[in-house]
Amino acid sequence: MTDIVSPEPEAGIGQPQGAPLHVLTPHAPLKRVVMLVNPLSGSVGPRAAAEAEATLADYDLESQVVVLDGGNFDQAIAEAFAASADVIFVLAGDGTARSVASKAKPNGPMIAPLPGGTMNMLPKALYGTADWKLALRRALEEGAPQVVSGGEVEGEYFYCAAILGSPALWAPAREAMRTGKVKLAWAYARRALKRAFTGRLRFSLDGGPRRRAEALVLISPMISKAMEEPNGLEAAAMDPSDASQAFRLAANALFSDWRHDPAVSTRAAKRIDVRARSRIPAVIDGEPVLLKSEATVRFIPKAFRALAPRPPAAEDSL
Repeated sequence: MTDIVSPEPEAGIGQPQGAPLHVLTPHAPLKRVVMLVNPLSGSVGPRAAAEAEATLADYDLESQVVVLDGGNFDQAIAEAFAASADVIFVLAGDGTARSVASKAKPNGPMIAPLPGGTMNMLPKALYGTADWKLALRRALEEGAPQVVSGGEVEGEYFYCAAILGSPALWAPAREAMRTGKVKLAWAYARRALKRAFTGRLRFSLDGGPRRRAEALVLISPMISKAMEEPNGLEAAAMDPSDASQAFRLAANALFSDWRHDPAVSTRAAKRIDVRARSRIPAVIDGEPVLLKSEATVRFIPKAFRALAPRPPAAEDSL
């Protein structure tokens, strides 16, 4: 773990001598910030810490950049929370961003997860960009405390979406399609289809009748196109009856709004009980996980506070 403490702004680092400081957001008190950087994650790179230090020096605040190395992430995160910062920026993978946000809780410091992972679902929803430098400046200059809701399953928190069931691999397929990697997208889709029909889910919403589905998608209010109020997770049951319908649903998931597919039904729910014959494959905010054969997903109305423009500038919604 390496600390890089930004010098005082008047030293001229990151800006010409005599240049005025950039104006901080009027919507949140920012005096001290900590930024966690994992140079080995996604598209971060070895120069990110120095670039972050130079950017933060453009603002009238006390800042500390911490480089995550040696796998000692837990200690670095604990020290970041102990530093009494107003906001903790996270430039790392999707899993690290989720871990830091889950530790903050509603009463902790504000969290600003910057796009440094592979899918960057949460950063894109908050800042509307995959450029971490632009997201950092948007947070510093336009940010306000934003209460973010989400969900939790088996101790794993998500703030954008969780996909449960064999089609969970459609998420990386969709991301590959978004970035123009058509061959890779279809490779992911074919792999997902090969795993289909190996075990359907049984689920109930808020204690209601038990239903069956091939997959269940749970979407946070922050990025759901179908929800206007944060009163639960949007639960979308995907239930193709045969391989041809599954292929059509996979195509819709890649190219269009899958809600229009007749094999999909949606409604809001605060507690979702799921059961399968074997362990349940899932993708939680872009991270693949394997759940137990019985799992309960709970809606968390106030998961943590983010520093983000108001309203969140989502680049994409589900």
